Amino acid sequence: MSERRGRKSAVATGRGDDGTTGLLFGGERISKDDPRTEAFGAIDEAIAALGMARAELGLKAQYGTLPRVIDRLPDVILRIQRELFVAGAELATAPGAADRQRPGETRVTTQMVAGIDELLDEMEEHVTLPKEFVVPGETRLSATLEVARTVVRRAERRAVAVRKAEPRPDDQLVPYLNRLADLLWILARAAEQGESHTSTPSRVPEGQ
Repeated sequence: MSERRGRKSAVATGRGDDGTTGLLFGGERISKDDPRTEAFGAIDEAIAALGMARAELGLKAQYGTLPRVIDRLPDVILRIQRELFVAGAELATAPGAADRQRPGETRVTTQMVAGIDELLDEMEEHVTLPKEFVVPGETRLSATLEVARTVVRRAERRAVAVRKAEPRPDDQLVPYLNRLADLLWILARAAEQGESHTSTPSRVPEGQ
């Protein structure tokens, strides 16, 4: 035990023990409850939630139960996860270091927003859209996608707060998160319908 305590961890540096965290490209450390930290923390949660969805799809593929109509979802979700790392990096950039960001790597681009729009258009062609709000939970996969959607919405709200304090020209971060949340709702419906489930309406049907 004493030998373990004497080793230096590559992960647990202890620098955050005072309740602060560092940003990309240097700059002053900020509080862990800073709006910026809340924003990229929500991004991190969304990536993890999408990881659960991708793992569920992996199990279905392993056991041969992944319907062909949603067999593209693993690649789509992985692409989204990687793009969310870009969004998180943009939010984690020190305010005075925006000029050091690289489009598509540490800054969200118009092309990324357009890519989400293209996926939205493509998926809507294969999904029957409900006519009212739905209750999540028809399948484990669709419910996990709904969790990811709500976390992305929270990230969007936090990003709006950050941008109010630090407006940037041609900012694509908030539009990206807004479109992405819409896409995840569509993907949840695709997951339901791909497994022959129908969304449960939020209102009790008349006569029941």
